[in-house]
Amino acid sequence: MGSDDLFKKRREERKQRKHEYKIPRANSYLIVTEGERTEPFYFEGIKRQIEDKIGGRVDVVAAPVIEIYGEGSSTGKLIELTERIVKEAKIIYQNIWVVFDKDDFEDFDQAIAEGMEKGYKIAWSNQSFEYWLYLHFYYSDSALHRDDWYEKLDGIFQQRRLGNGKYQKNYADIYNMMDSFGGVDNAIKNAKHRMAGFRNGFDKPSEYDPGTTVHELVQELKRYLDE
Repeated sequence: MGSDDLFKKRREERKQRKHEYKIPRANSYLIVTEGERTEPFYFEGIKRQIEDKIGGRVDVVAAPVIEIYGEGSSTGKLIELTERIVKEAKIIYQNIWVVFDKDDFEDFDQAIAEGMEKGYKIAWSNQSFEYWLYLHFYYSDSALHRDDWYEKLDGIFQQRRLGNGKYQKNYADIYNMMDSFGGVDNAIKNAKHRMAGFRNGFDKPSEYDPGTTVHELVQELKRYLDE
């Protein structure tokens, strides 16, 4: 190979390395959810509000980068998918959150521990995300099956004339619905109250029924709206 060809080859290699370099982004979030509808719709609602507000104030508050993926996967597999998304991303996310429910998965506690070992933050719900939604309206520490939480939400949607009067997983504006009457702040307060007795490293999330840490993620995102 001639010197000119070698020079060209090295120049192309430098270009490729430069192209593959990942840029760290402050205030950036990657949110990967187990659910394919309700959870992504909920966090997309927060994302839109943040983008609308920060858009006119970029010189005051750096707009967070929020990417949301609804993967529809089991808990353990979701951690693997999150790792793949992180590796393939073009930026380095400052905050990586994985959102999933216990439902009937046996690897719930293991997936939470594995995700935390990788540096991810976990927003879990036991039994389901619907418990977190219920907390937007009322407090409860009753251990109920996820179907019971659906039924309770049905009653709330009917009473408050939300959506078509019945809880469904495909409401694209679910966040705005839940924020009616200050619902999101109410949910954060109720979740904090419920989780006050939870001891990280001692109590098993799978046995803390009902329970949720979704409020920790929502609090982080809401600070951009409350400033």
